[in-house]
Amino acid sequence: MDCRTPTASATPNMAEELFWSTLQHLRRKAAAKCHMRLDLQTFLPRFALVKPAKTHDATEAPELCADIRAGEIVVFDKAYIDLAHLHGLDQRGVFWVTRSKENMACGIVGQHAVPGGRILLDAVVELTGLKSRRAYPGPIRLIVADVDVDGKPTVISLITNNMEWAAGSVCDLYKGRWGVEVFFKQIKQTLQLADFLGHNEEAVRWQVWTALLTDVLLRFIAHRSKWKRSFARLFTILRAVLWDRLDMYSVGRFCGTAPDPPPLRARPGQAYLAGLGP
Repeated sequence: MDCRTPTASATPNMAEELFWSTLQHLRRKAAAKCHMRLDLQTFLPRFALVKPAKTHDATEAPELCADIRAGEIVVFDKAYIDLAHLHGLDQRGVFWVTRSKENMACGIVGQHAVPGGRILLDAVVELTGLKSRRAYPGPIRLIVADVDVDGKPTVISLITNNMEWAAGSVCDLYKGRWGVEVFFKQIKQTLQLADFLGHNEEAVRWQVWTALLTDVLLRFIAHRSKWKRSFARLFTILRAVLWDRLDMYSVGRFCGTAPDPPPLRARPGQAYLAGLGP
């Protein structure tokens, strides 16, 4: 390091270099991705994978779907499209629905059904690219439909390996994927996953897993107490009485419909989940 006093001509350059160096340091950010498999029947997470954001979503798709069984349905965004993975799901008897990429090169080999209403196209296609054809050699069903997105009519292209469902059912299935976005919005806002207490990889992973476990427990309480109101309100109520000696199931019933106050905890069995003992 040169400790000599800089000349007047050198000072602006050094100050500029220090400024840009500091600015680049402040702009450095770390990001994490939580790849989630959400059961849309129970609205509970079935599988979660927390990894740095530098990996592409499609890289994690095989691990997310590793234990999906034949006859089950997988709905995912186009970011998870990996043609080899889609072909593997098809060979396992798993049905999948996703949006097609804008640059998907394909040729129509047959019409699946006569379009009508909001269904603009329902056809069977085959991929024409050499690598794409090698990764997925079978036919794919392409559905182009006019759907409402945030109250506005939008044309979307969907692809699936199921050749029997009605085109409207395929659109409804993909519409159900919005539940994933709602889920992430809830855990980020309600469980405060927008800000992290630690910044290293392990700290972020632990905070994400803690939030997911909290979500499962809260939904279990909501189910047992027959909670009919919003998830955010349940979280607010339980947070307010967290340090009181109350039966959490009765708190949900009391704040929802029942007129009686929640009883004090008195039974040791309440410390265990239903069906489980000490």
